[in-house]
Amino acid sequence: MENEKILADTPVTPRAARLETQAAPRRGSGSRSAREAVERIVHGVFFLCGFVAVACVLLISVYLIISGLPPILKIGAAEFLFGDTWAPKQEIYGILPFILTSVAGTGGAVLIGVPVGILTAMFLSKVANAKTAAVIRTAVSLLAGIPSVVYGLVGMVVLVPAIQRAFGLSSGANLLAAIVVLAIMILPSIINVAETSLRAVPREYEEASLALGATHIETIFRVSLPAARSGVATAVVLGVGRAIGEAMAIIMVSGNVANMPASLFTPVRFLTTAITSEMNYAPMGSLWKQSLFSIGLVLFLFIMLINVVLNVFIKRKKEG
Repeated sequence: MENEKILADTPVTPRAARLETQAAPRRGSGSRSAREAVERIVHGVFFLCGFVAVACVLLISVYLIISGLPPILKIGAAEFLFGDTWAPKQEIYGILPFILTSVAGTGGAVLIGVPVGILTAMFLSKVANAKTAAVIRTAVSLLAGIPSVVYGLVGMVVLVPAIQRAFGLSSGANLLAAIVVLAIMILPSIINVAETSLRAVPREYEEASLALGATHIETIFRVSLPAARSGVATAVVLGVGRAIGEAMAIIMVSGNVANMPASLFTPVRFLTTAITSEMNYAPMGSLWKQSLFSIGLVLFLFIMLINVVLNVFIKRKKEG
């Protein structure tokens, strides 16, 4: 105590005060430099992650172009894209049945899955109470976690025989079964993204609509849904990408036959299932093997085209 009292009573000389004043900024500048170094490191990590993502897309694109373009040029682009016969043993490579089947299957799945998914997202975000919403979200999460091969197995055991009995067919493995399975598989992606977008709509928009006399349902459809258009379109893009890129479940319920999709009850083969079913059987280095890479290139360009079209549509809607 006496030492503390002596130190407290000791007058501070001008030189000591000056040294203490100079030391304070030095300590502050050191901590500031450390924070700036951490910021630079974090920025570098973020840039590296973004660069890796872009590099992966570029590498995949370059590899598909290098592997898939020469067979198309050798066979002939018109013959390859618009030929209606796929017979590798006769060296006939026409993928028009696969393209039309993928378009028809994806379109049918979108026509079923998108309305159901968006309406479910609207119900969860704007109508349902907390307990009901929790139960439905749990079910949606379980749907998202089920492997695609399980969807295909259930479809093969339950859906295919049901279609066969209902319509009196020789086989229920056809385009209709593939559409139903795809529609169920894309629901989790659409519901989760669309619900998040609807929840992000400012509450003031809905309150203003209600104040003008609109009902709750009218407000959801005419205010909330248009305001969340960008996120809903993203949900549709994800659903379309999932439907186009699915292979394992579809190969088990579609019949896997290279037919033109003349009707819903025709056994068909998608672009993805053509690659999956024949890649292991095609001889290495043969035109057959190379043409399968060309199918992958066509599938990749197809998905990119859909993304570009939807993004342009969203941009025009925002500008309007």
